[in-house]
Amino acid sequence: MKIILSLFFLGYFSFTLKSCFTFKISDKKGKAYFKTANVAVTFKNIVQNGRTLHYVQTGNNSFPTIVFVHGTPGSWSAFKAYLKDSLLLSKYRLVAIDRPGFGKSDFGKVLNLAEQSLLIKPLFDSLKNGQPIFLVGHSLGGPMICKLAVDNPAAISALIILAGSQDPLAEKAEKWRPVLFKTPLNYLVPGSFRPSNKELWYLKKDLKYLKVELYKITCPVYLMHGTKDKLVPFSNVAYTKKMLINSAKIKITVFENENHFIPRTKFVEIKNALLKLTN
Repeated sequence: MKIILSLFFLGYFSFTLKSCFTFKISDKKGKAYFKTANVAVTFKNIVQNGRTLHYVQTGNNSFPTIVFVHGTPGSWSAFKAYLKDSLLLSKYRLVAIDRPGFGKSDFGKVLNLAEQSLLIKPLFDSLKNGQPIFLVGHSLGGPMICKLAVDNPAAISALIILAGSQDPLAEKAEKWRPVLFKTPLNYLVPGSFRPSNKELWYLKKDLKYLKVELYKITCPVYLMHGTKDKLVPFSNVAYTKKMLINSAKIKITVFENENHFIPRTKFVEIKNALLKLTN
């Protein structure tokens, strides 16, 4: 039994430690990070129904807004380099959230995509300034922003999906996940991997529900994906394009031989694409 468990955890961590591992940092450290770049930053919370949505904001309140949504595990800090970029700040107000269950948004209390969407929705009301709001989502943040666009069609002007996992058939069954979060073994899972494990199990059903809603997305969608992505298959691009039958525009950017972590490895290319959103 011990040998089986050892092999199990070895396989589990060898996979998981490769995923979107940017973890929460304190507001104090966050402020210090932006101070060195001479960028003004605010940390805010939206509280509703006993739940907290924590987010970070930089830039001019009168500008169009880009909202960044991280994968799993992760936090707002996955996009900290974007939030301090001078060119982006010259055109946009930049916001990055801690998705529900991660960072300072009630860490550990995981929700499915539909429940997360309900908690994130008030953010769009608070950001409303008569200018467009664009959503950027990486990995699991991809289906998350799709769900947000389905639920808030009037609020969202475009989606930028970075290595997004929208295709339910591309997801592995991974029936071992509930063995962790439904048993005492859960306490052996470190940090952010604990809520991530549960959330990835929810995702199996979430994507099936989302599949029949993707036709509701009418805004432009930009798909950016690496061909060597071993965590979220490149086939998600073709699937998403096929399902977005009512999108006003679909633009695909293929990064040859790139892995899953394109927000970091293709920072310049992604930034340049964002700069063109309002052209």
